[in-house]
Amino acid sequence: MQDNLPVSDAPDHKESKGSSIQVIDRMMTLIDALASHGDPITLKQLAHDTSLHPSTAHRILSALIAQGFVERTENSSYRLGIRLLELGNLVKSRISVREVAMPAMLRLHAYTGESVNLGVRSGDEIVYVERTSSGRSAVRVVHIVGARAPLHTTATGKLFLAEDTPGEVRDYATRTGLPGATVASLTNLAALEADLAQVRTAQLAYDMEEVESGVRCIAAGIRDDLGKLVAGLSLSTPVERFNPDWASIVKATAAEISRSLGYVARSSHSGV
Repeated sequence: MQDNLPVSDAPDHKESKGSSIQVIDRMMTLIDALASHGDPITLKQLAHDTSLHPSTAHRILSALIAQGFVERTENSSYRLGIRLLELGNLVKSRISVREVAMPAMLRLHAYTGESVNLGVRSGDEIVYVERTSSGRSAVRVVHIVGARAPLHTTATGKLFLAEDTPGEVRDYATRTGLPGATVASLTNLAALEADLAQVRTAQLAYDMEEVESGVRCIAAGIRDDLGKLVAGLSLSTPVERFNPDWASIVKATAAEISRSLGYVARSSHSGV
């Protein structure tokens, strides 16, 4: 015998929509709970972590398993499925560091009124792939794709050298001869190594008129989802307008861009 529901209890479009959203919320809660554990976990643990009834969690997990988003192990525990990796790789392949970084670069430019640069490593040089203008009256993007400078003379370059081992830094010094661009350039290995030690500690790098007399620069690293340093964000200013207090905002902006690339700060790079 089929129950006759009162009119007020009959499902309508609004109720169905709300129920669908609730299921999606619960699905994401389960995925987040699985992501927070390195090893497969039981249904009981998942229900506890998500405050879902075990039968509800089991029903949603079954649907996720059918689509490849979750896998069930031989001992009836659960872990994230390969489908998420496939989708993650697809998203990653479509991410452009330049596109992700530009909105944050423009905000930093608007706040400081100074040039903001995005640089990547190419062998023994930094290649600048994006830049905002140095004018204070308006925010204008100037593309300088392809401009290059030696790693050891630039703030962004020092970020990349600081990632290298001591042996790799020595090899770089031998290979390039550490040529100077100004009287302030670091042209001997001991001075460079001392500077890089400070970079590793602060997760910030400085160019104190080492590329161009009268210009100083602050840089912080941008990391991808694997924690790899993929670019450097730098703020360039004339000496008379150089403000060391801007280091914190440069660092925060680089961290924002890193998060947009999927980076999650860990203890080894907690300053980024």
